[in-house]
Amino acid sequence: MSSNVPATPLQAQSSPGYWLTVLRRLGRDPVTVGAAMVILLLLLLALLGSHITPADPYASSILKRLKPIGFAGHPLGTDELGRDMLTRLMVGSRLSLFMGITPVLLAFSIGSFLGILAGYRGGLLNTLIMRTIDVFYAFPSVLLAIALSGALGAGITNSLISLTIVFIPPIARVAESVTTQIRNREFVDAARASGASGFRIVRVHVLGNVLSPIFVYATSLIAVSMILASGLSFLGLGVKPPEPEWGLMLNTLRTAIYVQPWVAALPGVMIFITSIAFNLFSDGLRNAMEIRS
Repeated sequence: MSSNVPATPLQAQSSPGYWLTVLRRLGRDPVTVGAAMVILLLLLLALLGSHITPADPYASSILKRLKPIGFAGHPLGTDELGRDMLTRLMVGSRLSLFMGITPVLLAFSIGSFLGILAGYRGGLLNTLIMRTIDVFYAFPSVLLAIALSGALGAGITNSLISLTIVFIPPIARVAESVTTQIRNREFVDAARASGASGFRIVRVHVLGNVLSPIFVYATSLIAVSMILASGLSFLGLGVKPPEPEWGLMLNTLRTAIYVQPWVAALPGVMIFITSIAFNLFSDGLRNAMEIRS
C-alpha cells in the first residue's frame, strides 16, 4: 500500500466554492463519473438486492447443481449446491461491500485521530505514536491480516477487527505527514498568537486542511480492503457458509473450475469490477482536489 500524501491546497477547504470546483472537475472526468455510477449501482444493489432477487439465495437443489450460464430460470447458472448464482451475487454484494468499506471507515477515524495528534503535538508523543505505528506497518498487509484473523478466529467481527488494524498504520502516517505540514503554516501561527486554544486551532484551522487528503487516501484503500476481506473468506478466516459473500463463493466454487469455469469465475469478476471502480474513483477524486490557489 502506498503512503504518498495526495496533493491538496494548503488552505481551509470548508468553503462552498472549493467543493463546487471539485464537483465540477469530477463531472468533467468521464472515467470518474463512470466509476461513481458503478459504485452507486453496487450500493443500491447491496441495499435493495434482497428485495429484488429472482430466487432464494439459500435454496439448494442437487438436480440443478453447476448449471451453465443461460440455463432456464438461472441466467448466470447455479453453484455447487444448485443455488442461483445471480441471486447469490446480488445478495453477496451487501456483505462484500460491508467487509470492504467498514474497516476503512473505522481505520480512517482511529488513524486520523492518532496521526493528527502526533503531527500537531510533535516531540515525544509523536515518537511514541509513530514508532508504535511503524511496528504494524513493517508487516505486509496480507500477512498481517491473515495472522490477526488466525489469532482471533474466523468470523465477520474478527475479520473487521483484523482489517481495521491493518489499515490504521498507513492512514495514521498520512495524517501525521499532512498535519506536520499544516501546523507550521502562517494562519496556524497567527491563531496561536491570538491566544486560541490548541483544541480550537485543530478544530478550526487544522482539520479543514488535513481531513480531505486523508479521506482521499482512505478511499484508495477500499479496493485493497475488499480484496483482503475476500481473501480471508477464501481461506476460511472470514465469512462462514452459507452466507453469500464473493470471496467465500470463490472458495466453494474452486472445485468446479474444470466443470463450469465461467460460473466459478463470476465472484472474482465482481471483486475485480468493484475494486477497479473504487480505484478509478479515488484517482479522479484526488485529481479533482489538486486545486492550487
